[in-house]
Amino acid sequence: MRAVVFAGTSICHEDAKAILDAVYLPPVARGDVDKVMSQGYDIIGIIDGMFFDRAAVAHKEILHAMKKGITVVGGCSMGALRASELDVHGMIGVGKVYEWYRDGILESDDEVAVTTNPETFEPVSVPLVNIRETLQAACDEGIIDESTRLSVLNIAMELHYPLRSYLGIVKTAVDKGVIPEKEPLLDYCLNNETDVKRADAILVLETIKELMNK
Repeated sequence: MRAVVFAGTSICHEDAKAILDAVYLPPVARGDVDKVMSQGYDIIGIIDGMFFDRAAVAHKEILHAMKKGITVVGGCSMGALRASELDVHGMIGVGKVYEWYRDGILESDDEVAVTTNPETFEPVSVPLVNIRETLQAACDEGIIDESTRLSVLNIAMELHYPLRSYLGIVKTAVDKGVIPEKEPLLDYCLNNETDVKRADAILVLETIKELMNK
């Protein structure tokens, strides 16, 4: 079986290849699924995709691929969004982010959106889903209390997605009197980030690997 995976932001191609032997393409955009449909792939994996700079992958592309007998697996970012909308039609969704969108816990696309390096597709801002989980972990560890967690999260939510960084968020929290000083919260976020998107990206790859080995 042959698989093609659209990724590069939540997990780099080099790391992905160590998990799954597949063809890797940059984050998916409108028309990309249509392009690969006729190239003999049995499975299409969607991890990362374009949101605002280019038109997002269309639902009808994915539906068309599945009607052609191609298995489509999604999770993590754009894959999670589309899987939560198309799982009733047969798209396979995996991971926490997919489940959150599916269950209505998350609704906005900007929960997973990041600004990327245009040449490498690596993220240069922090996705809100990671911020949510990292602040929850900081609360669980006793670094901040629940009231502070909610206040800092609100600061992050109010920022436009390209501006989200732990330094900027924590600095604003200090300026607003939410926390008395940048440390220890900033140190915790920088050194102990809960990267839910990467974990979900790995799960997509592992799911495809299982399907290919059946």
